[in-house]
Amino acid sequence: MFTITRSLTAAVAFAVVSAAVPALAGPPLICHPFETRGGTLLPWDASSASTNWRSPLSSYNTAGLAADVVKLLNTDAPVLTRMENLRRATIYAHKDPVLARQLLEAVLSRKGGPQEWFDAGYLLETYKQAVPIRDKKDEPAWAAVDEAIKADGYGFVKKAMTMIGVPNAEMEFAASLMTRGAVSAEHRARASAAAPKSSALADNLARY
Repeated sequence: MFTITRSLTAAVAFAVVSAAVPALAGPPLICHPFETRGGTLLPWDASSASTNWRSPLSSYNTAGLAADVVKLLNTDAPVLTRMENLRRATIYAHKDPVLARQLLEAVLSRKGGPQEWFDAGYLLETYKQAVPIRDKKDEPAWAAVDEAIKADGYGFVKKAMTMIGVPNAEMEFAASLMTRGAVSAEHRARASAAAPKSSALADNLARY
């Protein structure tokens, strides 16, 4: 009678922590709106406060989400813009397992250069952190997504950084948000050391 599933427990914990500290709590790839400068972002509810992490635009037609995201990612957008677009896309997609699968397949099929590897890895890790917020009405329908996100997204991001061949502070920041402990601290230290003063990255580091 008192048995609670792991997913429900995670959802309850997520909700409690988010309510207590709305600006900083919860999975960092999901609950932190990123400061961006440059590039185009997915539609979002501009009427909400900037600290409101979950503000999808109700009039946005999510049927075109996968195509819209790929179009945005196929530009030379800054890493922080890519991060915010994938965060927003994940929030839209996690209302529907079919939509979530379509988006994941579209982004993962692009792997080629460092940007594509970064995008794929970042989305995988964002999906993992978004499990508590997804629609629970038909949990078995998420099986395909759950199987796909067993892939090592962090490994994809590291591969992207290796392919670039030079330090990338924004990718280091991204890696710090998908890891924990000493590994996360090392990535963050490298991001902080290379972040130009008053840059979007410096602002994000200061906020989070």
